[in-house]
Amino acid sequence: MSGRGAGAATEPEIEQLLIKHSLNFDIVLTEYPWHAVELTRQAVEDGYDVIVAVGGDGTANEVINGLMLSKKNGDKTAAMGVLSVGRGNDFAYGMNIPNGIESGCQVLAQGYRRMFDVGIVKGGLYPQGRYFGNGVGIGFDAVVGFVAAKMTKVSGFLSYILAALKTIFLYYKAPFVQVDYDQKTLTQPSLMVSIMNGRRLGGGFYMAPMADAGDGLFDICIAGEISRLKIFSVMFRFMKGTQATHPAIKMDRARHVTVTAMQGKLPAHADGETLCVDGTRLELEILPLQLEIICQLPQESIIGETV
Repeated sequence: MSGRGAGAATEPEIEQLLIKHSLNFDIVLTEYPWHAVELTRQAVEDGYDVIVAVGGDGTANEVINGLMLSKKNGDKTAAMGVLSVGRGNDFAYGMNIPNGIESGCQVLAQGYRRMFDVGIVKGGLYPQGRYFGNGVGIGFDAVVGFVAAKMTKVSGFLSYILAALKTIFLYYKAPFVQVDYDQKTLTQPSLMVSIMNGRRLGGGFYMAPMADAGDGLFDICIAGEISRLKIFSVMFRFMKGTQATHPAIKMDRARHVTVTAMQGKLPAHADGETLCVDGTRLELEILPLQLEIICQLPQESIIGETV
């Protein structure tokens, strides 16, 4: 459980609900960045069957990294659960896990499990690689996330909307990049490159509305050079998931993606966690059906839900 903000504040409610559903549990608060990775690896070693991330996308990302590092080390594995109390909760959305503690605990009690793909990105602060469950954002959307993270008076989707409006005036000159994906190459000024395993970023921007986190493929969304005046209108297309019809937007799928800055720099995040602010090259690979997650049954879709 995230030891900061909403994660720690919801501890009494979570305890009551888990007891109500007759679930055995231990709660541990994180104390510093990457602590959830360490706690997850220790929990796997201790034989826990399920590791539940309580927080937002950052907490979920650390649990994913802990589970993947344990698996890479040849240790036992565990299923993953999520109780969404973060800013965006985009990973949970893509995994068909509802917002809120009560709904999330009910999902844990039902116990339905599915396997999901995990991405790994190498470059920036993580030349050895960092795993991710939802997506990597390069360019405009990364800067939006950096700006939103600094906001203290607003949260949720509203913070990303305000951050996007501010970013239009901070980051509007598209770097010249080369995107290599499987057997294809695209070289152009690109305001934004999103490589998605999930469907959504920023609590309500549908970067890949048709993505399936179990198909063994990234969904790629590349936005070319767009004027500041037009960024605003394109942003609303992303809120509806209809950006594919815009002439500056290219959508595709691939297993391997490399993004190289030919001119300019690459600010980037993975699941909302900073990869770099001035990177030059990022290499990504999808790893099919790596981890198990507890989520809603497929017919209980949450498509269209926003934070």
